[in-house]
Amino acid sequence: MEHRKVGTSRLELPVVTFGAWAIGGLFWGGNEDKEGIEAIQAAVDHGIDAIDTAPMYGCGHSEQLVGQAVAGRRDKLKLLTKCGLRWDENEGGEFYFRLEQTPDGTPVTVYKNVTAKSILTECEQSLKRLATDYIDLYQVHWPSKTAPAEETVGALNKLKEQGKIREFGVSNYNSHQLREALKYGAVVSDQVKYNLLERDIEKDELPACRQRRIGVIAYSPMAMGLLSGKVTPDREFAASDIRSTNPLFSQANRQKVQDALEKLRPIAATNDADFATLAVAWVLAQPGVTTALVGARNAQQAAENSKAASIKLSQQEVEKIRQVFASLGDLRRRQ
Repeated sequence: MEHRKVGTSRLELPVVTFGAWAIGGLFWGGNEDKEGIEAIQAAVDHGIDAIDTAPMYGCGHSEQLVGQAVAGRRDKLKLLTKCGLRWDENEGGEFYFRLEQTPDGTPVTVYKNVTAKSILTECEQSLKRLATDYIDLYQVHWPSKTAPAEETVGALNKLKEQGKIREFGVSNYNSHQLREALKYGAVVSDQVKYNLLERDIEKDELPACRQRRIGVIAYSPMAMGLLSGKVTPDREFAASDIRSTNPLFSQANRQKVQDALEKLRPIAATNDADFATLAVAWVLAQPGVTTALVGARNAQQAAENSKAASIKLSQQEVEKIRQVFASLGDLRRRQ
C-alpha cells in the first residue's frame, strides 16, 4: 500500500488508516469486541499498518481493543491516539457535551482539557490501555480554552523528549489555532473532517496545511457511512447511535445522496469500486491529504476499505464527482 510522509516528519502513514472510533461502541449503538479486534487484524493483513484511536472512543474501550489486536506485531505498526477530552474527571475542564444514551445505559459527561497536567496523565493512561511504551502520533483531539497553546504544546514537547510519543499533531484546529500551536513546537499534522458532503476545510485548513507542509489526516471520508450507498432512506438507527440525531442523516437527505451516488455508478464501474471506496479515493486524490481514516466493524469491511488505496481517479473523474455532490448544496441544515 502507498505510504505518504506526514508533513516534514519522518513518520509515514498508509493512505488508508484504520479508524477505531466505531469499534469503541460509544456513539455507534454498540459493537461486538470480537468483531472489532478481527476488523483491526484484517486491516493490518491487507496493508493498513496504522491505527487511529482516542480515549474518548468508548471511554477507553477502543484503545484497549487496539492494544489487544496488535499484540505481537506492535513494532510493525503505527499507533495514533489523542488527548484533550476527559469523561473520568472534570478538574479544570471545559464542559463539552453530555451523552444520555449509551450502549450500557450510563450517561457520560465530557470535558475538554488541554492543560499540561491533564495531557501527561492521559498519555500514561493511553500507553497502559494500548499496552505499548510509545505512541507514534499523539494528537490534541479538540482545541480548548482551558490552557494556552504554549502550555499544551509544552506538554507534548516534554512527552516527545521522554520518548513516550514519536510525533505530535492536532485535530479539528483551524488555521489560526494551528499557527498559534506552531509557535511552540513541531506540530506535524491536523486531523480534520473531510468528505464529499462536508468540504469546509477547503477554504481554510487545507490550504494552510499545504502552505506550512503540515500533514492532513482526513476523518469521516464516507460521512459516517452515508456515502457508502448502504445507508438507505428507510433504515432506522438506535437511540445510542450518533447518526440518529444528525440532520445529515434525515430520510430526505439519504435519498438525495442515494440519487447522487447513482450518477457516479459509471465511474465506480470503470474503477472496479463500490461507492464507499470511491468516496475515500476522492478524498485521497485531493492535494495535501496524507491519509484517510476509514472505520470498520468487522473483518469484511476492513478488507473492502483497503481497496481504496489502489484506486487512482483521473482529474476528470475527480471533478465530475465533486460537481455531482456540490449540486446538492449543504445538507447539514435541519429540514
